[in-house]
Amino acid sequence: MIDRRSTAPGAYLATCPKGLEALLSDELAALGAEPTKTTVAGVYFQAELVTAYRACLWSRLANRVVRCLIQEDGVETPERLREASAGVDWQAHLAVGSTLAVDFHGRSDAIRHTRFGAQTVKDGVVERLQADGCARPRVDPQAPDLRLYANLHRGRLTLGIDLSGESLHRRGYRRGTGHAPLKENLAAALLIRAGWPAMAREGAPLVDPLCGAGTLLIEAAMMAADMAPNLQRERFGFHGWVGHDEASWRELKREAEARASIGRKRCRNRLFGFDRSPPALAAAKSNAMRAGIPALIELTGGALGELERPGGLDEAPPGLIITNPPYGERLGELPELVELYAQLGERARAAFPGWRLALFTANPDLGHRTGLRAHKQYSLKNGPLDARLLLMDIPSGTDEEKGEATSKPSRSEGAQMFANRLLKNRKRLNKWLKRSGESCYRLYDADMPEYALAIDVYGDRVHVQEYAPPRSVDPGQAQKRLHEALGVIPEVLGVEPSQVVIKQRQRQSGRAQYQRQDTSGERFEVREGRARLWVNLRDYLDTGLFLDHRPVRRLLAELAEGKRFLNLFCYTAAATVQAALGQDEGRGASDSVSVDLSNTYLDWARENFRLNRLDPSRHRVVRDDCFHWLETAGSEFDVIFLDPPTFSNSKKMTDTLDVQRDHGRLVRLAMARLAPGGTLVFSNNQRRFKLDADLAEAFVVEDISAKTFDPDFKRRPDLHHCFLIRHRDGEEA
Repeated sequence: MIDRRSTAPGAYLATCPKGLEALLSDELAALGAEPTKTTVAGVYFQAELVTAYRACLWSRLANRVVRCLIQEDGVETPERLREASAGVDWQAHLAVGSTLAVDFHGRSDAIRHTRFGAQTVKDGVVERLQADGCARPRVDPQAPDLRLYANLHRGRLTLGIDLSGESLHRRGYRRGTGHAPLKENLAAALLIRAGWPAMAREGAPLVDPLCGAGTLLIEAAMMAADMAPNLQRERFGFHGWVGHDEASWRELKREAEARASIGRKRCRNRLFGFDRSPPALAAAKSNAMRAGIPALIELTGGALGELERPGGLDEAPPGLIITNPPYGERLGELPELVELYAQLGERARAAFPGWRLALFTANPDLGHRTGLRAHKQYSLKNGPLDARLLLMDIPSGTDEEKGEATSKPSRSEGAQMFANRLLKNRKRLNKWLKRSGESCYRLYDADMPEYALAIDVYGDRVHVQEYAPPRSVDPGQAQKRLHEALGVIPEVLGVEPSQVVIKQRQRQSGRAQYQRQDTSGERFEVREGRARLWVNLRDYLDTGLFLDHRPVRRLLAELAEGKRFLNLFCYTAAATVQAALGQDEGRGASDSVSVDLSNTYLDWARENFRLNRLDPSRHRVVRDDCFHWLETAGSEFDVIFLDPPTFSNSKKMTDTLDVQRDHGRLVRLAMARLAPGGTLVFSNNQRRFKLDADLAEAFVVEDISAKTFDPDFKRRPDLHHCFLIRHRDGEEA
């Protein structure tokens, strides 16, 4: 049974983004309404029609203002929904010949899709109009004359007229959005939470050092100039409503236009926007023009690290820095963002002592990189992301205190210990690096358990792999330590943050090592001995060069001189390049075959061959399953390198590969292709690997693992295992 409760003539609902309900309630009260109930993403209120119009025009926070017609309980089925919709006298709201649209929100067990809910409400409206002898209205979902709002939550239906039309957050001034723009009403909420309205009345300045398309600046300017946020809008939803009072609306709009004219002239605030992106600044300028406040905003190009306090503010009260920097939604963005947030804090302390900093971020731990303490935090949503507004007071005081404030935030004890360990490791490796000439090496490998990272240097670039923390470690603490490490690495190693690449390394299965992490295509050349090799730090989990196998590749170059060489599971064929080049000019392998299943890495291998001018007629790459190739090949080789993955279930394979389970079969197949007097170099990265005992009985096996680690990998003697396997004397392949 339906419990119908027709609403009073002055009953309204204002909707808003989640988290803004309390602010919206206060705003509505200030506009003359009487808030009666706060709900999720909305506020119910009582008001005269002119006050509802005022909310449409002046609300900086609302998405929609709805004139509630009915609220009914017990609406669970499509039949009940249609019956409730048909219970409204629609002739009092929809003019003859008008178009209609229904926005439906919510669900029940029987009504699971918003489109179906909207269709059912529309059917009820049509049923009532036709029963009253009116023509069937035409539906226009894009630009209707009248838009209905319907919300169904726990069996309660709220049905009404949307007085807004298009969502009120769309002020109309923003066309060029720049990168990841804030919605206008969220920007307004940030400014209100930051205390800007009161500061604006005192004539305070405002700075957005990463202004993008200028949404925060424009919303702040409109507040300072007493401009109604929707003054530029030509049409509202109530313009197609039968109950619309045009005279009251015109009077209200004239008043707002007069206030805006006076406010722009009287505004004493100076607002500054900075950004390094010319397209973003161009968009901000155009948006400010459309908003009608171009003279109130000063836009300047420049990087954050160059930010200075604008001139002419000596007599102004302390101002507000407010910004919405990038959040680092992708792990690979973090190195530059850690530096960006640190720069923000450094420049704020140096150039804006005594000001307030309002920082909006979905990664609050990055906020700590500013070195400033947040005295207030507000949880909000930015689209689907959980975000926080951090409010920080920038220190001021004596000249000595100001001088201290300009320095970078001090490192935590753990971060300093981590920095010391990097310096210690580099000092330990210096002699070896100078002697060997190596430019690609491992500097750090989870030496301190709290900073569970592997850090590899590739010339002037750094590859950081974060080991996924166990469940016993608090994720927030792990993230904090990662950010500390990313703040330390560029400074200690003397590289730009943009040259630091971060990935998370988890236990891999299947084809994970072959799957893309990014699509940058950013590769560069490195040298290892006589070889020139392409590496890519960003796009794949691995870089194209396994650094721990460096001594193994040197061994292969020595063994393969003038001989036939086979590389199984060749990856990017770095080992083949070393074998083909040899240790001395003209003394490499006579010919080679490199086998792998991945087209991506075989193409990479060919590019490595071209880089080293290897003859493709003598050095071939073959795409095949190594098991199948070994079972069907008829060639013999003097040196074979067998380096299978720990595990693989590639769709291109007929079966899975488990190196512990399958290595016996693999080794025997490879030995069948090994010429008398030849050597099989068998390597793998299974930490707890145990060689099958029967292999040592069938062949001559020498475990050389301990000899295949250069000084940069001495800490991890189980990182790989390596064996030399030969036929016993007198035995043939």
